[in-house]
Amino acid sequence: MYYRRVVTDAQINEELLDNVFNLRLRWLVVLAICSVFVAIGLSAAGYLINQGLGVTGLNRPVMWGFFITNFIFWVGISHAGVMISAILRLSQAEWRRPMVRAAETMTVFALMCSLLMPVIHAGRPWRIIYWVLPYDFARGIWPDVRSPLVWDPVAITTYLTSSMLFVFTALIPDFAVIRDRSTGWRKVIYGALSLGWHGSPRQWKLQGIAGILLSALILPVFVSVHSIVSWDFGVSLVPAWHVTVFAPYFVIGAVLSGVSAVVTLMIIMRSLFKLHNYIWEEHIDGLARLLVVVAVGWHFLFWLELVFALWLMEDQEVTVWILRLFEPPWSWFFFVFYFFSFALPVPLWMIRRVRRSWQWMLWTSLLVNVGMFFERLIIIVPALMRKGPITFQYGTYSPSPIEFMIVGATFFLVGFLLLMFSKFVPLIPLWEEKEGQKLIDEVQVGRVTVPALVKE
Repeated sequence: MYYRRVVTDAQINEELLDNVFNLRLRWLVVLAICSVFVAIGLSAAGYLINQGLGVTGLNRPVMWGFFITNFIFWVGISHAGVMISAILRLSQAEWRRPMVRAAETMTVFALMCSLLMPVIHAGRPWRIIYWVLPYDFARGIWPDVRSPLVWDPVAITTYLTSSMLFVFTALIPDFAVIRDRSTGWRKVIYGALSLGWHGSPRQWKLQGIAGILLSALILPVFVSVHSIVSWDFGVSLVPAWHVTVFAPYFVIGAVLSGVSAVVTLMIIMRSLFKLHNYIWEEHIDGLARLLVVVAVGWHFLFWLELVFALWLMEDQEVTVWILRLFEPPWSWFFFVFYFFSFALPVPLWMIRRVRRSWQWMLWTSLLVNVGMFFERLIIIVPALMRKGPITFQYGTYSPSPIEFMIVGATFFLVGFLLLMFSKFVPLIPLWEEKEGQKLIDEVQVGRVTVPALVKE
């Protein structure tokens, strides 16, 4: 239990809607920086489409590289929304309230970025339609619907649709607040988006039921999406990919990177939008405790994958692991990945002072996702480099500047979309904060008065 800061409904409206109704210089500066890097990425993508995949470092046998690594990375980040919002909502964790919308919104934008990667990776994006839709287009060639490469767009599109519905359902009460405080065209638009909301008991009851039902229904999608992504690897016969543990390993790794991204986002939001009354040390403390549990589970599954390889002692499998562990630069990447993702942050998160430090939590959460990006890279590339049984079939891979620009631009694209979203709706739900304020109470336990929550 934590001591909730007491703020009035009027203060909540004023502070959380400040960025919606007012144009702030700091918002414009950050938006301009993101726009520049997004423009650079779009230019690089246009150049790649014009010139072909030859401008990248992709080759035979390494036909997957930075683009597919980034695809898996963003699908992993997208799991933050469900973990924070759906699971913590169902468990009635009070400290989730300031984080739910930012996490849900980041889920939507991360999924959009992840879908961009296979399209760009195709080199000729218009040909994607031939590979995905179950129709031969007079070519006499049908897509293999048994392939996970066909399942991926179906699963991710389903996840994206359900996540958008999840976000919109929670936005309706806040749309009504903005409608009532607006005039002119803004009032008309928000009036349409609020769907006639006027805050009656029946509407609140239906909104609460919808939130719980969507939370429960989206959980199977949450598990299946990254499981299907893992099957891109698990059902293949490439050494070090054909592993049965990949589905849970990918899912829990996605939760680790996603929750870490939420920590980073919350700390940046608190500073950028002056949300000190709503995001406190207790919130990042709770997330850090959650991260410790998730990281330990992920660590077990990671070493289980290595144990499987050593237990079977298949020549090609051992060759891939030797490359990962002992041959630079992959051994360096492995060290960075393991040190940043587990060895450094988890012991630090065990210290209460670190868990409640904005600076420590910002840097440790950032390092986790740097490490997780390298983790996806060393899963993909070394296995492809050594997938052939004969030495002359081996190959290498080095990403080109074009790949760096496109992949780097996706991070600024997510930031750009979040900033634009924050201009139209508050990133912290008004109604969640007001509901939390109504539940505040104190109880007498012996001679001590302690904070409490009153729920029906």
